[in-house]
Amino acid sequence: MIADGAAAVNAGLPWDLRAAIGRLLEGRPRSALVAKAARLSEIYRAGGNSREAIADETGALAYTLARMPATYAAVAAVLAEAARRAPDFSPHTSLDAGAGPGTASWACAERYPTLASISMMDASPAFIDLARRLARDSVHPALRDSTSALGDFVRGDAPLPESDLAIAAYVLAELADSACEEVAARLWMACAGLFVLVEPGTPAGYKRIMTARERLIAEGAAVLAPCPHAHVCPLRMPDWCHFAARLPRSRDHMLAKTATVPFEDEKFSYLVVARPHVIGARAGGRVLAPPRRNKAGLTLKLCRADGIADVAVARRDRTAFARLRHARWGDGY
Repeated sequence: MIADGAAAVNAGLPWDLRAAIGRLLEGRPRSALVAKAARLSEIYRAGGNSREAIADETGALAYTLARMPATYAAVAAVLAEAARRAPDFSPHTSLDAGAGPGTASWACAERYPTLASISMMDASPAFIDLARRLARDSVHPALRDSTSALGDFVRGDAPLPESDLAIAAYVLAELADSACEEVAARLWMACAGLFVLVEPGTPAGYKRIMTARERLIAEGAAVLAPCPHAHVCPLRMPDWCHFAARLPRSRDHMLAKTATVPFEDEKFSYLVVARPHVIGARAGGRVLAPPRRNKAGLTLKLCRADGIADVAVARRDRTAFARLRHARWGDGY
């Protein structure tokens, strides 16, 4: 599912999205976007949120250059695993709550060609305007014809359309910890099939996912990924459940990030839950860290229904080694 440091770089943003961003950047001085991106990073590192950081079109574009590729890579990796866990799930409608520039909606359209209707909602006028403009250039009809609504679903003053697939990517991080549980429950109520949460792969992001997970299980949600069980998470700090997606950096992305390396590793935590009628199956276990390899074989840190275990797989055990030799951080088996 998710590449470790030695694996191939993921494909990155879809070509039509890259082209749409390129058209919006034509004639714009990159220096202003670089300065704005740096300011956004300062605000986020200081604990600020998008409401404070994104005030105009320049801010939304700077965010798109600096953060959209990594967010897309994480969401795409999570949706790929969701499709593995529920291969027969074919959504017709989706809700992207806290859509920003529409990152998760693009990933959903790429993963699920059955989508006929996509709804994007965000409280930022600058983000919603940019999401609309980018979506117009998509090759996916559902995205071109998507509904983009300005509204704050957190406060509950905006109605949420019921959708087969609901997703909130990097949204809980914008909220007070005390609000995460209720927001997750409200989005679950609008979900008729699969509900996906993606958060930064930090201890705080993992904590928010666990808070939402506990509430969603109480509300009757079936956990599909990444957990191979619905028990209390067996991990204890300073350890936490997170994964990583490696993505390429374009020239503009490198400029916005003031980066010299042509790739980036985006760490994230996530949760996929389903309504009872969705046919799906959890993995028997989940690889929680890059495998440790040596001449004798490899050792996998696994989360299983019976807890966390370091499992050694010897080369001499040909059957087991052949099955697990290509295991990567994040894989279910």
